[in-house]
Order: sequence, then C-alpha cells, then structure tokens
Amino acid sequence: MRKNRLIVLKSANKLKEKLKKKLPIIPIEEIRFSNGEGKIKIKEEIKKEDVYILTDVGNYEETYPYYNTKNHYSPDDHFTDLKRTLTALSGYPNSKTVIMPLLYQSRQHKKNKYESTDCVLALKELEMFGVNKIITCDVHDPSIANTIINIQFENLNPTDEILKVFLKREKPQNVLVISPDLGAKERAKNLAGKLHTDVGLFYKRRDLTKIVNGKNPIIEHTYLGQEVKGKDIIIIDDMIASGTSMLEVAKILKEKGAKRIYFITTFSLFTEGIKKFQEYHNKKIFTKLYTTNLSYIPKEIKKEKWIEEIDCSKLIETAIQE
Repeated sequence: MRKNRLIVLKSANKLKEKLKKKLPIIPIEEIRFSNGEGKIKIKEEIKKEDVYILTDVGNYEETYPYYNTKNHYSPDDHFTDLKRTLTALSGYPNSKTVIMPLLYQSRQHKKNKYESTDCVLALKELEMFGVNKIITCDVHDPSIANTIINIQFENLNPTDEILKVFLKREKPQNVLVISPDLGAKERAKNLAGKLHTDVGLFYKRRDLTKIVNGKNPIIEHTYLGQEVKGKDIIIIDDMIASGTSMLEVAKILKEKGAKRIYFITTFSLFTEGIKKFQEYHNKKIFTKLYTTNLSYIPKEIKKEKWIEEIDCSKLIETAIQE
C-alpha cells in the first residue's frame, strides 16, 4: 500500500500544525548562504511514495541572511525554494503534488502587449519538474489551468467554510451581494446563489492615458445594480491587496444608504498596512472582514476586532485524502 507523506516549507508552518496529524511529515533543511543563494536538503529516505509539498508564497514574515542584512522572503524566493525541493526529490517519489493555496503570480495570468505572463510560466515550470498535481484555492482566474496539459489542477473554494461562520456570527437580513469589479462577478454570483439573493457590481473606470504602479489609475467606481438602501451588503473578492478599491466601494454603498457592510475574501495581503481599514471601521463604513488562514496574516492584524480569520485547513485535508 502506497503512503502519502507531506513536506512543509517553513513558509507554511502555521498550516503545518493543522495538517501534521493527518500525514507524516518528511523533515527537510532549508539552507540559505549569506550571499542569498540557498539549497533544500531532504533529511529522510524517500521511497516510491506519494509526496505532497505545502508552501505559502504570501508569507513575508520569514527572513534570510543577505550579506550584512536580513531579507524578507518574497513570492519569488518561496517559489524558488519550491523548485529546489522538487529537484531534491527528483526520481524518488511515486507522485508529487504541490499544495499552494495562494497561487504564485496568479494576477499575472494573461498577456497584454509586452507584458510577462508569470503565472503561466510558473505552471509550465512545475510541469517540467514532474509535478503531477497542483492544489490551490480560489485562484484569480480558473482558466489559467488551460495552460497546462499534463498536471491535474484542483481549485478549492473556501466560500462554504467562510459562509458557515459568517452566518452563525452575523445573521444578516435583506442581503445583497456585491462584486467590487467585473473580475469578481462569478464569485459574487456563486455566493448570491447560496444565499438566495441578488447581485450588484461595480465598474472601474480607468484613466487609460496613465500608468501608476503598473496599472491605469481608477477615476471612478460606477455601481450597477438594484437599490442598496437599508440592506446588509456582502462585498466578495478573491484577495485584498492594498484594499483601496474595496474600501472605496464600501464608502459609496454607505453613502447610498447601505446598512451593514461586510467583506469576504480568501486572501488578505494588506500590502499597504491596515491604517485605512481601521479608519473606515471606526467611521462605521464597514462592519467586519471575513478571511481565511490559507496565507500569512501577521498576529497583530489578526487581533483587530474587525477581522475574523476562518480556519480552512479542512479543505486541504480533504483534498489530500481523496
């Protein structure tokens, strides 16, 4: 009988605590030299087994020595360590499954003129390294799976896990689900179907004559949908980066007479900190943010009264056991 075993890169140590009772852990050593180079060493014999490798490319808490300083890990660093792990395993396991809840470079999934397609390239690399399956969560665009033909691609949806806790805690009434942009409309439709309610959405009008931080700046958020006055609103998206758009949408809805406003998102990156979220919560523009533990959130942020982190490790457990 073949065994399933798990390698957990240190980026995913928080999830490791949830999963180690389900699968035996293969010990590894993650080595970094002072010039920034590194290597992965497997510290136990690998036979013809099914090996799962868990990584969190969004974990910026980890550091490594770099000359006389410390560098925080970037998604590029985490993905490189994943590839190192795969080369260390080369030729030994029966099968290799990568568990990457936050898919590396998932927002860079399609090509415009003279732009890199990093997510496509990453998936092709994993295919080249002999990966048999990728397990991810709420990927930005599920059609990215069409770029690979020799790898199983499983996209787990944590909405049910979040919704279960949300409905128990909040008991919303007269609910309307909102997509903050056109890209999130399918997620909004899915959630609205579960709640037997309707969907509204926002259109981002951008200034196409300028590029700021790699994007055309937003001029205006235009709302398309039914009346929001007196309703409890759920704004859903796959991730919050800076959160600027989500907060702006909430402000507009509040001005239109919305009652309570909730955010539901799988990944909360807070790339520009949480000051604005604290400000908007204090102004009662939004009530609470519901998110998951599928990617790193600092302890000090998780302590905020306006954030609720939902444990979704059961999703990964189930995917491994199937």
